[in-house]
Amino acid sequence: MDGYDFEIIFVDDSTDHTPAVLEDLSHQYSFVKYEHRETEKGLATAVLRGFALAQGDVLAVMDADLQHPPEMLPAMMQGIEEGNADLVIPSRFIPGGDDGGLRWHRKVISAVARYIGKFALKRLRKINDPTSGYFVFRREVIENVTLKPVGWKILIEILARGNYAKVIEIPYKFQMRNAGESKMSLREQWHYIKHIFRLVFSSHEDRRFYVFLLIGLSGVALNLIIYDSLFYFGVNPVLSSALGGALPILNGFIWNDRITWKGDKNEKLLLRATKYVITSLAGVGVSVLAFILFYSVLKVDHLLAQFCGIVIATFWNYTINRLWTWRKKEAFLSDHLTT
Repeated sequence: MDGYDFEIIFVDDSTDHTPAVLEDLSHQYSFVKYEHRETEKGLATAVLRGFALAQGDVLAVMDADLQHPPEMLPAMMQGIEEGNADLVIPSRFIPGGDDGGLRWHRKVISAVARYIGKFALKRLRKINDPTSGYFVFRREVIENVTLKPVGWKILIEILARGNYAKVIEIPYKFQMRNAGESKMSLREQWHYIKHIFRLVFSSHEDRRFYVFLLIGLSGVALNLIIYDSLFYFGVNPVLSSALGGALPILNGFIWNDRITWKGDKNEKLLLRATKYVITSLAGVGVSVLAFILFYSVLKVDHLLAQFCGIVIATFWNYTINRLWTWRKKEAFLSDHLTT
């Protein structure tokens, strides 16, 4: 790290000889600091403690077992200084990257965790490696932000709660472990799931989508009941599909207006209802077109075809209602003035 003033901070809660080794290192090198904790455990709190102890304007997080190559730090700092990034993430999943340091079962677990996070949290969707444990960021990203990480995926907490405008990912090759032991366990995997749930429910935008889905489930049940009943009595499948999608619209508007977009009522009730009906009827059209594709063209079972149409129409309805029916005028103008 020539040309940089830096410090290396170890936050340790081990019960072996590690504190003695760190004590020796701190005497040999003035830039090495450490804190040994006897009552508090866990990676999440250790990283937060490291943030509190650090003096610099740029903070880096990495494992001490050298699976994260420290040789990459200059390139990461270049992304901060020359790329004007707020956060730089070495990524295993972009061209030039490699997760070869993980055993096959860890690769599977990592992939599942990554896609769960990207699906659940909007801010993670454009990040290729949101579960990385190696990253650099400007201190202001977490200033005045209350971090509440659970488990070992600290980056997800910062991505979900932090204040940043630009993220850069650079390729890197994950290294084989040469020392130490993996902290991966079923308990940590459960902590990760709890962490995702906590972040979803603390994010208004992410929480709103899942509330919309829950309300939609009642519509799905009603949709399928109506469709299957009409089909049973010999009504044309396409007409059954259309009626199955149209009749639950009133149910959806009432609950979405009262719960999902409760604080975004900038227009009169009748106008909101009209927009919702237009959006939903268009969604019925989307659902029917999807049904025709799956049932008539791809020849799948009629119930499965109807379900596929419902799923596609659900994403249509949420997106259009968010952008049009309950869209805040200020947010709409801001988005268009800044693009």
